[in-house]
Amino acid sequence: MGYIEVENLMKEYGKGEAAFMAVKGMSFQVQQGEFVAVVGESGSGKSTLLSMMGALNTPTKGRYGVDDIDVYSLSLDQRAKFRMEFLGFIFQSFHLIPYLNVMENVMLPLAIAKIKSQEKTDMAREALKHVGLSGKEHRLPSEISGGEQERVAIARAVVNNPTILLADEPTGNLDTKTSREVMDLFHTLNGEGITILMVTHNAGCAKEAHRTLCVSDGLISEQERLRKVVEYPFGLTADVAQYPAGMVAAQ
Repeated sequence: MGYIEVENLMKEYGKGEAAFMAVKGMSFQVQQGEFVAVVGESGSGKSTLLSMMGALNTPTKGRYGVDDIDVYSLSLDQRAKFRMEFLGFIFQSFHLIPYLNVMENVMLPLAIAKIKSQEKTDMAREALKHVGLSGKEHRLPSEISGGEQERVAIARAVVNNPTILLADEPTGNLDTKTSREVMDLFHTLNGEGITILMVTHNAGCAKEAHRTLCVSDGLISEQERLRKVVEYPFGLTADVAQYPAGMVAAQ
């Protein structure tokens, strides 16, 4: 059994002739402490899958379990508590509140937590220190760079000390250097025991995960990375990561 168990998960939108099955029966397991990349073309069902794994989007059929908890058998209040205790979210567009400063944005997931205000502040400050943003607590999102905004989003995602981090295209809007910094942070968090599921179109980022799940037309297949030796002119060779044909969407 896995720490995360997805069993025949399906999601249908609309009814009758307008019905559309976005997820058609996905099944897989993730062990605690794994770093898994989810790849596939736009519209393949990746984001729908992530929203269901985030306890935000009730599946039409199937079961989603975390640590022996049947997530969608929980009441709405119980599900909210589950999200606060288990999950951290990172979105491609950051979703920072523009009129809240960095500290206030990071504290948002703690709004319903039954802990003292000073403890919330201390937790937010520690999360910002963890991502290298100490000293920028009182700046607005518009006063920091895109890379720093992504770090704020990561700090917000981990402020509640989650066991699972769900990231939807976390490097999608970032340059190469900043993407590298974000991936380094992910490796640090994963090294501390956080289980990570990362949706990405970036083959370079995907190959840094322990394994990949390829989503295509609402279905998923588990794939292991392969390696091959590429031969170049003048007798040069290189050992490079390779994915099975069609596994990674075109950039």
